[in-house]
Amino acid sequence: MGYLNNPKTRGIDVDSDKAPKVKKLFEMYATGAYTLHSLANWCKEHGLRGNLGKEIALSNVQSILQNIFYISLMKYGGEIHEGQHEPLISKKLFDSCQEVMAKRGRVHEVHKNNFAFLGLLKCASCGCSITAEKQKGHNYYRCTKKKGPCQEKHYLREEALTEQITSFLQKVSLSSQDTEKVLAALDSEQDKARESAQSEVSVLKEQLISVEAKLAKLLDVYLVDALSTEEYAAKKQSLLSQKMSLSEKITDFETKGLSWLEPAREFVKSLNQAAKLIESDNLSELPTFLKNIGSNHILQNRQFVFTPKIEYEITAERSEANQNSLTFPTWCRGSESN
Repeated sequence: MGYLNNPKTRGIDVDSDKAPKVKKLFEMYATGAYTLHSLANWCKEHGLRGNLGKEIALSNVQSILQNIFYISLMKYGGEIHEGQHEPLISKKLFDSCQEVMAKRGRVHEVHKNNFAFLGLLKCASCGCSITAEKQKGHNYYRCTKKKGPCQEKHYLREEALTEQITSFLQKVSLSSQDTEKVLAALDSEQDKARESAQSEVSVLKEQLISVEAKLAKLLDVYLVDALSTEEYAAKKQSLLSQKMSLSEKITDFETKGLSWLEPAREFVKSLNQAAKLIESDNLSELPTFLKNIGSNHILQNRQFVFTPKIEYEITAERSEANQNSLTFPTWCRGSESN
């Protein structure tokens, strides 16, 4: 989906109608703030259907996000090949989506009784999972105690847990208006960054030439039976991945300047996403966002605790120091160097 067969050229063309929507799916999922279920609903709301006119199911969304065809690679005969079609997304974006998916693991998209935070938390005392149950119309979270008696004997009401999570998100949130200002300031840095990136581009091009030479040698080695088919396929896939990453880095440096710019933009956008999550009444998006910005989510003495990634930890600390007022873009550039 997102491509059309061209009978005249016998090639594959980008579908101008569906391609932007498919790309948007990758971009949204990479933020970590959207579940597969919410993306399937997004497809329905925006009229994105399969090539046969069928609705995009949850399993279809996952297949799309894992399909290497969108980065101009093809799997044939158990081997990865470079495609001749135009990539719909960058390898960087594709890899980001795979990281988000790997972190979530086999998380159920819909939980019985709509326990929003089921599967997110562990018990701080014994390490067991935190389960949930409904009592008198309210959701409560507690330790499963599967390993025996546990010091965490108390229940935590979902409203209280939500309040604690929201309290942290407020420290790492940025309004849409301020987000636009920061992104505009980052854009102004591009010209300066391009000038200083020329030496880096030269190094990357040398590395690319080296990888291409290794690919050529690899085929020769395989043809003289020095490698098994499995070894050849694995080494080729690794080298192709390196080649694509280097090519994208070169493009990034040549068109955008220093490599910190794009991650900085994505980081700023994630702060804006935090602000939007605070305003939303949909709790189901919070766990996936929390997993994307940190790890080791635990419940300790009725308190939600987790380890934020360093950039979000710094943001929260500076937000408190400046009375919940973030200073950009100086702070943004400074955090990158830190």
